[in-house]
Amino acid sequence: MDTHKVDVDLKKVQSFMAGARKQRKSMSNIGFALLFMVAVLLYTTAMHGISGTGVLVVGAAMIGAYMAMNIGANDVANNIGPAVGSKALTMVGALIIAATFEAAGALIAGGDVVSTIRKGIIDPAAIADQMVFIWVMMAALLSAALWLNLATWFGAPVSTTHSIVGGVVGSGIAAAGASSVDWSQMSAIAASWVISPLLGGIIAALFLYFIKRSILWKEDMLEASRTWVPVFIGIMAGAFSMYLVMKGLKNIWKPDTAMLWLVAFGGFALTWVITRPLVAKASLGLENRRRSVAKLFTMPLICSAALLSFAHGANDVANAVGPLAAIVGAIDATTLDGGKVGIPIWVMVIGAIGISIGLILFGPKLIRTVGEKITKLNQMRAFCVALSAAITVIAASWLGLPVSSTHIAIGGVFGVGFLREYLGSIRDSKGKKKALTLKEARIIKKRKLVRRREMFTIAAAWIVTVPIAGLLSASLFYILYHTFEG
Repeated sequence: MDTHKVDVDLKKVQSFMAGARKQRKSMSNIGFALLFMVAVLLYTTAMHGISGTGVLVVGAAMIGAYMAMNIGANDVANNIGPAVGSKALTMVGALIIAATFEAAGALIAGGDVVSTIRKGIIDPAAIADQMVFIWVMMAALLSAALWLNLATWFGAPVSTTHSIVGGVVGSGIAAAGASSVDWSQMSAIAASWVISPLLGGIIAALFLYFIKRSILWKEDMLEASRTWVPVFIGIMAGAFSMYLVMKGLKNIWKPDTAMLWLVAFGGFALTWVITRPLVAKASLGLENRRRSVAKLFTMPLICSAALLSFAHGANDVANAVGPLAAIVGAIDATTLDGGKVGIPIWVMVIGAIGISIGLILFGPKLIRTVGEKITKLNQMRAFCVALSAAITVIAASWLGLPVSSTHIAIGGVFGVGFLREYLGSIRDSKGKKKALTLKEARIIKKRKLVRRREMFTIAAAWIVTVPIAGLLSASLFYILYHTFEG
């Protein structure tokens, strides 16, 4: 018997079975997603009926649920991807933590008022007709959801907010002309495509460089860790305390600047006092190796993933349900005071559950992209990415710069990767400058620690997000409005 042929045939059977299992899992995930959509359909139909304007509410709720699942599938990966890629969390553990804290953030701190005409980019007075406004929001919501779905399929993490912005601009122009758009605001959003990843990358790289100088390049890394790891964890606690108050809890508490700094310093001091003896105890018995030092960052990294998920749920649920709330408000003849409208609790629940379902069913693909495919992450590098995300959002808020949390997190991943590339070309593992031959220098120069293909794919997806969402939204508005109002 030809054993080689048997081995080849066996591998073909195993490959076929693996593909079949993957296909069955994909179909079952789609089935669960459809069950959620059916549940939303039945609930909203029971509440509003399908006669008159009720059918619009039902349709809008279905699109809102679809949008929420796509946010969960695409956007949440930025919060937990680095933790998974560094092996601080398993995929299952990350999904459970993120889904729990995303839903908690959406329901606890999601707020009862949201700007439905996103970030003031469309003048509400330009769309005075109630039905035109409804179809503008419907087209914007559906186009953003479709683009997020497509980007997830391609494995590109994109900004949910930019998708919604593009959608509202596209349908707004189709409905009321280009003069209805605040183009200065759009210029600021375009600038954020560069500002967000650049700030995120620089801050993450600076923290990683400081960790290398203060810990990894020392002769006794464990002794240095006992001094500096509690400081880094304290900085994380202070940054996230301020981040959560500014972003995650902004709808239920708005402290002044002095109070924000007091919260940040209190978070730093309390965490430093608590973690200093814990880090000293955890370092006992460990080998004086980088891998041992990285383990000391595992628990802080898990906490940061949970906190980022909470703040994300509090903020980005509005991207899913803001236009839905606007539609419901317009149908119920709610006054659109400055483009704002109250969000009914059932709308918030759809957003919270939808984000969690989308994350669990379809999120792993983007989580792997962020955590594993761009560059290799360990706990220290992932920690720097998470810390950068919080600090960059805080800094941008004070400077009045419109930034994307998605772009910041991905920029942080690129930042630590490029820093490693650069340092690897001039220093050894102990931080000492290398004396390289010409041949060695050429070999090192060719070594890439950041995958360029992933970088260009993601950058291209960021650039086309607003234009594609806008064109798609304008087309959908034309189809929907002239089909139903014709």
